[in-house]
Formats: sequence, structure tokens, C-alpha cells
Amino acid sequence: MARLKLFGSSISGNCLKPRWVAERLAIPFDWVEMDIIAGATRQPEFLSLNPSGQVPLAVLADRRVLAQSNAIMLHLAEGSDLVPADAFDRAKMYEWLFWEQYSHEPTIAVRRWRRAYLKQSDADLDPALLTKGQAALSRMDNALEGRRYLVGDRLSLADVALVAYTRWAPEGGFDLDGLPRLTTWIAHVERALGLPPTR
Repeated sequence: MARLKLFGSSISGNCLKPRWVAERLAIPFDWVEMDIIAGATRQPEFLSLNPSGQVPLAVLADRRVLAQSNAIMLHLAEGSDLVPADAFDRAKMYEWLFWEQYSHEPTIAVRRWRRAYLKQSDADLDPALLTKGQAALSRMDNALEGRRYLVGDRLSLADVALVAYTRWAPEGGFDLDGLPRLTTWIAHVERALGLPPTR
């Protein structure tokens, strides 16, 4: 019987987000590791599934195809406790999901990728990436004052989405040492998801 298939790279936070959701919710799936450095997503067979040539990609049990990490997470988590039942809390979760892709991932993930995988020196990188990324991390630290989770009183997709690259931020040259609420949150979410600690 066909079941969920997730195409992704284990070095990509965006790819791991839907995998973590599937694991958390005990959704059976097959993982297809893609070598994004070698250009696996640019091969004709994959492009026939996703013409944008990007992972993650979900092929559902009924063979429908869904791209974009947060869209896949939302589909998998429909009706689960990872999506707040309260309308305002649910909207706050969406707020964080949109912010993650607009203000967080484009700085933190990009700088990490260029430093760790493209082996670019700090001198070769746009300094705005560091400034904007550090500001994003500070915003999260401030938002976590008096809170265990980003939304409501339980783990939600907001936490899953944002922990993906936040936990790897030091690989991009970002400093987490002065952000105690954020580092506590990272450890807490890692435990909740059953992830190995990064600190």
C-alpha cells in the first residue's frame, strides 16, 4: 500500500521540519535522501515531480504532490495538537510561520549554507545577513520572556519551524550565548521532538 514519501536533505532545516512532524505524529513515511550539493533536485525525474527543483517535497499516499516545508507541515498536522485549537493562537502560529520564511530563514539559513557548505569566508558574505539574523534571534529571545513555547502553552508548528535553523545558527556565525531564553527554548523543543542536543 502506498504511503507518504518525503524527499529531503538531512542538512536542510526546511527538509527536516516535515520529517519531525511526521515522526511526532507517528505518520508512516518513507524518506528519500536527496544530495542537494550534487544537484539531485535538478535531475529530470525529480523535476517531473517538482518543477521548481526544491526540497522538501511530499508525495502523499494518494500520489498528490505538495511542496514548501510549512505547507507540508500544516497538511500533516491538520487536526493534531501541533495546531492550536484557539483561533487567536492559531493565527499567532501562522504569524510565526510567515515571519520564519520572510525574516528568519533568509538570513540565518542562507549565512549558514554559505559558510558551512559553500565554504565562503565571513569577509565574502553580505554583512547585512549577520545583522538581520542576529536581530531575528534577539526578537525570538524577547518573545520567549515568561514563555516555554512561542504560542500558547504547548508545542506548535511555530516551534518546529523556528527551531530548525535556530539550533544551527552558530554554524552561520551567529552568537546565541547572550540569548538565554532562546537557548533554553532550543533545548526544550529538541527534547520534545526527540532530537539530539546541539548545545
